[in-house]
Amino acid sequence: MKQKMGAAATSLASLCVCLCSLSLCVPAAMTNAHPTQASHLKEKMERGDVPQSLPDPEPEPTNAVSDFENSYNYVLSRLATMDQAIHKLNTGHYTLDVKLSQLVDRLSRMDGRVGELEDNIRESYQHSKDNRKDIGRLEGCMKGRRLGYKCYLAYNSNEDYAGASRKCLERGGRMAMPRDRREQEALADYVRTFFHPGNWPVWLGVNDLRSEGMYLFDDGTRVSYFQWRRHFLSSQPDGGRRENCVAMSSDDGDWWDHYCDRTMNYLCEFDDRVAL
Repeated sequence: MKQKMGAAATSLASLCVCLCSLSLCVPAAMTNAHPTQASHLKEKMERGDVPQSLPDPEPEPTNAVSDFENSYNYVLSRLATMDQAIHKLNTGHYTLDVKLSQLVDRLSRMDGRVGELEDNIRESYQHSKDNRKDIGRLEGCMKGRRLGYKCYLAYNSNEDYAGASRKCLERGGRMAMPRDRREQEALADYVRTFFHPGNWPVWLGVNDLRSEGMYLFDDGTRVSYFQWRRHFLSSQPDGGRRENCVAMSSDDGDWWDHYCDRTMNYLCEFDDRVAL
């Protein structure tokens, strides 16, 4: 009985040594082995042939509950990320809306300023036109020939009939319209002096564009006095429906009908009463 209790005590002591050292447990019988075997075991442990510590336990297999929790946590994480992205989008949309409102406001103010500028330009243009007319009337009476309340001025610049009419209007006058013999003779004398010694045709404000053979002044009134060229070789007017605008010869003052798109010098008349 004493021998059995001694063997049990020896085995318990060997087990305690193994647990305390956390090393590979050597059976108690090996501790009583031959010293040579114990030394070989020690050498193997020192070389690393025998592990110094026990390997980590393998992970336990997951169950259905843990898989659900992982999936639930993953969905929550993705939802949180999406919520942050939506918040950023809302913030960016608000910022863009504010900038767009500011841009619209600036465009509105700019449009108002452009409207004011256009009004100023139109006003300045109208003033310029009025000033040009005033200057034209003054120039016509200072440089041209005065006859009663009319002033005539010849322009040595080639224009067709419509262009000459427009130029006279821009200068505050109209194309020359001799209404009687007195005005015709004064105008013929002025033109002859202006273009001496040459002989150049000069546009008058006379045409039959509205109706063939019915001659009107450029202001629409009916012509009652004519100074047509009378010659057995070239009696005027002779253009028919082709030549509908009238010009004066600078050498003798006679009238000729011409194509209206022909370019030549022109005469303007101004009302001296308006100029003063």
